[in-house]
Amino acid sequence: MKFPQLLFLSLLPFGVMAQQVPKARPNQLARPASVATAPALSLQEAIAEALQHNYGILLSRQDVQIAENNVTRGNAGQLPNINANLTRTFNHNNITSTVGDNAPRVINGGTSNLLNSNVTLGWTIFDGFGMFIAYDRLKTLRQQQQQITRATVEETVENVTNAYYDVVRQAGKITSLEEALKIGQARIDLTQAQVDVGVSAKVEVLTARVDYNADRSLFLQQQQALAAAKITLNNLLGRTPRQDFEPSDSLTVTRDLREDVITAGIKANNPRLAQARLGVDVATYDRKLITASRFPQIGLVTGYGINRNINNAQFITLPTGPVLSTSINNTVGLNYGITASVPIFNGFNIRRQEQNARVVEEQSKLSLAQTDLQLDANAATAFAQYQNFIQLLDLEETNIQLARQNVDIALERYRLGLLTPLALREAQRNELAAETRLLDIRYSAKQAEIALRRLSGGLVQAP
Repeated sequence: MKFPQLLFLSLLPFGVMAQQVPKARPNQLARPASVATAPALSLQEAIAEALQHNYGILLSRQDVQIAENNVTRGNAGQLPNINANLTRTFNHNNITSTVGDNAPRVINGGTSNLLNSNVTLGWTIFDGFGMFIAYDRLKTLRQQQQQITRATVEETVENVTNAYYDVVRQAGKITSLEEALKIGQARIDLTQAQVDVGVSAKVEVLTARVDYNADRSLFLQQQQALAAAKITLNNLLGRTPRQDFEPSDSLTVTRDLREDVITAGIKANNPRLAQARLGVDVATYDRKLITASRFPQIGLVTGYGINRNINNAQFITLPTGPVLSTSINNTVGLNYGITASVPIFNGFNIRRQEQNARVVEEQSKLSLAQTDLQLDANAATAFAQYQNFIQLLDLEETNIQLARQNVDIALERYRLGLLTPLALREAQRNELAAETRLLDIRYSAKQAEIALRRLSGGLVQAP
């Protein structure tokens, strides 16, 4: 070591001599010290809130309720229809009556009233089995809507999980920048001490402060990125945008996913694939309903009615001649019978509808095949990304240890006057870049893992 450097070290204040970068670094996924204390939020708590308050899930559950309400035998046409009817009419008429060669008789303001009430029942007992086909179709539509809702839930949970881990990632970057600021401050203090004893120029202090301010600017920008990530998650949870919280779960990646297990899970559990399969069943029922309309429709009808007619302007013929009188007619009785209708010709519309229904059925089968193929492609892409990110993650986890050791050594050498400020800054930049890459790659690997779990239907376990 050169003499000026030894002299400089002997003149340094004890506090500056002792100042070194702490060997034990904080976990990059821990709560950043720069953020005010806020209630902790775990991933499971976030998912539970989303299941209760996310508007997409709530709306989809309402659709399930509608589909549930529609599954009735009455809606399928299997139950009778009963109607009660009541009619009451009043008449006020001027009447002129002529009988034979007699002079006309005129009545001004003649009145009458009619009361008619009845209860009727109609019941279709045969319609080509269309009512049973319709009932099975309603049950299938209910199952299809349940799968749509399940897919909505899983996709929302995926979005919530990604948003949650994005908050963890952004908080980790803040921690990395805080560590960079500590190193920058140590550099300023050491350089200022060198200037004070006359072994360094003031320009080096100014350069250190410029670099520190640059890191401070990145820190402030990262705080905004963290706030935006929290707002995104709050929106998915159905909470107010500015509600603060601290993520309590760390960002860890499962490394043992198998492609064959994922593929088997897609075939067995994916709700979008199940929805497409049920779509084929619905199209088949639609075609059968049209075919059923070719058969005769047979029904039973019955009713019970009361008819009362009071006429105050009724002429009756007596031996002495026509006489104005009041007549009252009451009719009470039961009627019943059977109805039948046979479609003979309606302009070939039934044949046209059957042809279109067959086309729709074929389309639903093609849609099923397309969905199956697309899910396989999505799984293959996600698994390739997952494998690549796992390899990169192993590399970066090793590299970050090297970068941290390099900064520790560089700062110590700079304190001893054996390293230039430019070399220290370069080591610091390399560590910050490595920290950022590690967080980004870990987040990307987690995204791929979550996508694979959703595709295989394993992201949300059915109760």
